Amino acid sequence: MHTVVERELELKLVLSPERSIPVPARLTYRTDDPFAVHFTFHIGSQHPVHWTFARELLIEGVFRPCGHGDVRIWPTKVDRRSVILIALSSPDGDALLEAPAAQVSAWLERTLRAVPPGSEEEQLGIDDALAELLAPSQDGEA
Repeated sequence: MHTVVERELELKLVLSPERSIPVPARLTYRTDDPFAVHFTFHIGSQHPVHWTFARELLIEGVFRPCGHGDVRIWPTKVDRRSVILIALSSPDGDALLEAPAAQVSAWLERTLRAVPPGSEEEQLGIDDALAELLAPSQDGEA
């Protein structure tokens, strides 16, 4: 049985240093996809925007700047509040999102309780599947 850890929260889409707009979002973690976190943003269009990236990247980004390319994450303070900035780049455009650090960290803690770091591969069942493939067949053929 697989577990899903979700959290609804409001992010801010940073348009300029002085201006941002609220963006409802859902953070999702599934134990059947243990290395990834999924973000769904509702930006006022007919279809939500989905991003998937490494859980490890988000965990590291809570503490220090990390990532390069399409996803970059770093902690900072805005008006004395601890936030996490998430910069996303795609062929369709770029976005800078501000997330409340405490809410993201609490959600990450829940994902870490569901699948502790280092045990992700166990969730995939790769070793069991490989052992089954390599096991001699019942009729004595190898």
